[in-house]
Amino acid sequence: MSNDNLVEIRDLSFAYGNRPILKGINLTAPRGKVIAIMGGSGSGKTTLLRLIGGQLRPDAGTVRVDGQQVDQLNTRELYALRRKMGMLFQFGALFTDLSVFDNVAFQMREHTDLPEALIHDLVLMKLQAVGLRGASQLMPAELSGGMARRVALARAVALDPMLIMYDEPFTGLDPISLGVIGNLIRRMTDTLGLTSIIVTHDIQESLKIVDYVYFVSNGVIEAEGTPAEILASPAPFVHQFIHGEEDGPVPFHYPAADYARDLGLDRRT
Repeated sequence: MSNDNLVEIRDLSFAYGNRPILKGINLTAPRGKVIAIMGGSGSGKTTLLRLIGGQLRPDAGTVRVDGQQVDQLNTRELYALRRKMGMLFQFGALFTDLSVFDNVAFQMREHTDLPEALIHDLVLMKLQAVGLRGASQLMPAELSGGMARRVALARAVALDPMLIMYDEPFTGLDPISLGVIGNLIRRMTDTLGLTSIIVTHDIQESLKIVDYVYFVSNGVIEAEGTPAEILASPAPFVHQFIHGEEDGPVPFHYPAADYARDLGLDRRT
């Protein structure tokens, strides 16, 4: 594994039962970069995140994070690796009965022996970084969608991880909040020296902040490149996805028998 790459995926295949999801995927996430994984619903994007985090084991191929083959780690080693990872779930997934402060402090209290006074200062520093120090005593129900996502980001960086994975971080946000979250992802990656992997459908916002893009379709990497290369790609799937076209490699109609036959029109003539 190259020292420049925090995550390296080689010849990765995975299936749920008899249903293949990923077929020979190759992907790298260099240190300090923002990588986007794009593709239609059900294409295996979130499954890739679960394989990186060790929730799933590949059927074939390897997933390496910081030089360690994830599926070969024992429970103690896997938990130690996960402490170096942060995760921002779709819609934030905050603990609804804990305040903003306690949400961010949760990992520090669970996984470290830091004194409460130091935890207090660290939590406020994380909230200051996302612009929500003044909201530390609010409850999740009192937050807007964009605020909740920012609190979730503060929680994701609570233990100063080397890798943060984002599962659809822009879903359901208004244009202002969407821009704020995108800028925070880019700024925190650069400032803290993180590696960020974003699973997203949001083309326009993502291409403003990422360094490299992988397009997944039918279980394989259909296209990859820098944002400029992706925008100029002649690949039919990429063109359809970027421009939101109805027909293309991803058809509008689910496969079906002949329409006239289903309606019985062939029996009426």
